[in-house]
Amino acid sequence: MRDCSNSEQTLPAERPFYIGSEIYRRSTYGPTHPLAIPRVSTCTDLAAALGWLDAARYRDAPLATDAELARFHDPDYLAALKRAEARRMVSAADAARFRLGLDGNPVYAEMFRRPATSAGGVLLATRLTAQGGTVHCPGGGTHHGRRDRASGFCFLNDPVLGLLAWLDAGLDNLVYLDLDAHHGDGVQDAFAGDPRVLAISIHEAGRWPGTGPAEDRAGGSARNFPVPRGLNDTEHRWLMENAVLPLIAARRPQAILVQTGADALEEDPLARLSLSNNAYFAAIAALRGLAPRLIVVGGGGYNPYTVGRCWAGIWATLDGRTMPDRLPAAAQTVLRGLVYNRAAGRNPPEHWFTTLRDAPREGPVREAIKRLAEDALKETLPA
Repeated sequence: MRDCSNSEQTLPAERPFYIGSEIYRRSTYGPTHPLAIPRVSTCTDLAAALGWLDAARYRDAPLATDAELARFHDPDYLAALKRAEARRMVSAADAARFRLGLDGNPVYAEMFRRPATSAGGVLLATRLTAQGGTVHCPGGGTHHGRRDRASGFCFLNDPVLGLLAWLDAGLDNLVYLDLDAHHGDGVQDAFAGDPRVLAISIHEAGRWPGTGPAEDRAGGSARNFPVPRGLNDTEHRWLMENAVLPLIAARRPQAILVQTGADALEEDPLARLSLSNNAYFAAIAALRGLAPRLIVVGGGGYNPYTVGRCWAGIWATLDGRTMPDRLPAAAQTVLRGLVYNRAAGRNPPEHWFTTLRDAPREGPVREAIKRLAEDALKETLPA
């Protein structure tokens, strides 16, 4: 990849790394699945078209080894994933035991290699940040995966593997922040009761998997913010400034891993929150100075236009880039070339092609949001 950096911009002294892979471009969960859309490749293509990637800081995600995956996952489950990929089918016993081919977890051509690449990318990110630094790995974020079964479109749990890798490297004070519309249940449960990891999740109340009520503290290792439908930018900022950021700042973590599932955006078909991508950019900007190590991964998001634009804007935020008011022709070509078979994709609004940054979606802060912030701090910070 050639150097496409823009020398006219003021850039951070220590530049972040970007981890991608071509496996996401050619891989799909199947034509009718919500993940039958290009997401990581769209983000990468937009960043390249805007001149925001260079060879010195781009890394291809490696395939995680069996030993690396077995740090969290059951070897029998890993073997079943490999069998299913090789045979393009699962036995009735494997389906029932490991939930493969069931519950929205399809059998497809790369069903082991794709999640193992996501895990490899996050593990590479932990190595790149061993002494400090920032990495954007949009292929990661599969936060529902369980030790011995698939769950919620997630076959492996790369955030858990990344956090474990940091712990194995000697760190003992970590924060996991989940901005996905769905509760980060797999990560919370993996570290329940472990004082070394604080898992924080902002998610839509009542949305699948139905976990993460505000009172669930997972033995002191979690803080949950189940928000009502229609969450707007102002409310998200209120939660960040009045609860999430104070929680993190008080902890003074050695490292932060942020999951940026883009299904909390208003245009996403699988949730009912109403954020603009400005909420994500503001959250990432606020987190940058709170720990010497920061890894940002992807996650959910089922509209290729909004996911790709959001994650590319997150990379701009991490790398100190100025997002143009109107995208240049090369970046517009990336977006105009997308295919989105849901109703919203038949006549996309023009700004999905011409901008990265959404119009802000501000609004009143509801009492339910204020209560969530107040309750989260009651047992944490001194009066």
